[in-house]
Amino acid sequence: MPGNNEPDDKKVEPRQFINEKIVRQPMSKRDMLKRSLGLLMTAVIFGVVAAVTFVISRPVAERFFIGETTGELTPVTIPKDDPEASTSAAETNTTETETEPIEDLLKSAMEKYPFSVDDLNALYGSLKTVVQKADKGIVTVHSVKTQKDWFNNPVENSGLYTGIITASANQELLVLTPEGAVEDAEAIRVVFSDGTEVQGTIKQTDKLSGMAIVSVSTKNLSKTLLEEVTAIELGNSYSVKQGDLVVAIGGPSGMVHSTGYGFISYITKNVQITDGITRILYSDVKGNAGTGTFLMNTSGQIIGWVTDEFKSEGSKDMTAAMAISDYKSILEKMSNGDAFPYFGIKGQEVTAVMNGTGLPLGVYVVEVKPDSPAYNAGIQSGDIITSMGDETIVTMKDFRMVLEKSAPLEGIPVTVSRNGRDEYKKLHYQVIIGAR
Repeated sequence: MPGNNEPDDKKVEPRQFINEKIVRQPMSKRDMLKRSLGLLMTAVIFGVVAAVTFVISRPVAERFFIGETTGELTPVTIPKDDPEASTSAAETNTTETETEPIEDLLKSAMEKYPFSVDDLNALYGSLKTVVQKADKGIVTVHSVKTQKDWFNNPVENSGLYTGIITASANQELLVLTPEGAVEDAEAIRVVFSDGTEVQGTIKQTDKLSGMAIVSVSTKNLSKTLLEEVTAIELGNSYSVKQGDLVVAIGGPSGMVHSTGYGFISYITKNVQITDGITRILYSDVKGNAGTGTFLMNTSGQIIGWVTDEFKSEGSKDMTAAMAISDYKSILEKMSNGDAFPYFGIKGQEVTAVMNGTGLPLGVYVVEVKPDSPAYNAGIQSGDIITSMGDETIVTMKDFRMVLEKSAPLEGIPVTVSRNGRDEYKKLHYQVIIGAR
C-alpha cells in the first residue's frame, strides 16, 4: 500500500536447535561390586527356592507319575538253578550212605564225635541267630472275608497266614504266601513283626502250586521299618541232601512266627506235576501247610514250602515240601504280575529202554487235565509229544523251556505220535496256551 514503508516479503532466518548426546558415566568399582553381589544373592535365593520345591514335590511326582508308570518298572529276576551242576562226585560216591535211615546217621555221628552240652548250645545258638534274622522277613497276612451268621447278619472273618518277603522292587515289597490267604478275600492286611499293619494287594496267584504273591507299597511304611525288614533269599533245593539240618519257619505250629528244627529224611526226584517234574523234600520237622510253613537251610535260605498234596501215606507225621528250585521260573513271573503259561499235561520222558521197544523219543503224556489247552486241542493220554513250534521235544526240560517262552493266548503248533494198530502216526494240533 502507498504510505507503507515495510517491504512486501519478509525473509525468515532458520533457527538453530541444540542437539545433546547424553553419555552415561562409567560405573565405579563400588557400583560394579554392588551389582555383582546383588546378582549373586538373587541366584542363591532362586537356587534355594528351586531345591526346596524339588524336595517337596518329588514324593508327589513319584506317586502320581513314576509310581503309575509301568513301562519303566524294573523287572524282578530270580536266578535259576541247574540240577545237573548240583550233583557232585561226593554225592555220587555216598549213595549207599544216604539211603540209611536218619536215625542211623545220627547214631553214627554221635559215636564218632563226643558232643558236649556246650557244643549243643553253640549249635542251637547259631541256628537261633539265623532264625532271628529270617523272622524280620516274615509277616502275617490277614485274609478278610464277610460271611453271614445264622441270623443273616454280616460277620467279618479274618484268617491268619504266613508270608515271607522275597523281594523289594519298584516301591513295593513282594510277599510269598499260601494261595488260600487271598482266595475270595475282600481285603488283605499285612502285619509286620513290629505291629505295623498296612493294606496289601494281590500281585498274582498260582492255584497249581498253591501259592500267591501279595504286594505291599513301601510308601505306607516308615523308614525305620524299611531298614529293619529284610527279604529272605531263595536257596538251591537241588543241593539239598538227605540228612541235612533244616529249619521250619512261618507257621509250623499253626501260629505265625513259630519255628521248628529237623532233618531231611528223604528226597523223591522226578515227581510228575502239571507241565513239569519236581522234587519233594520229606522231613521229620513239624509243618502246617494251611497256615504256611517254609523250610530253610542253615544258611538262612528258603529251600521249599510245606504241602499236603504229597504227604507220605506210610508216615502221616512226615512233612512234605515242594522244592523251591523247580518253581523259580513261576515265582519270577508271579513277582512281575504275570501269569505262567499253562499247557495241561502230566508227562514223562521216553527213555532209551522205552525207545528200544518201539516208542518214539519225546514226552509221553501220562495224563491230560480236563478242560486244559492240551485237552481242548485234542491231545490224549498215551500221545508222545515230539515237537512244539520249531523245537524238537525229547526231554521234559525241552518241553518246559518251550512252554516258558510262550505266552497265554498264544497258539503253538504241536506234533504228537499216536499209537495206531500197526504203527505210531504223527498228528498235528494247534494248542492255545492258557494261564495257570
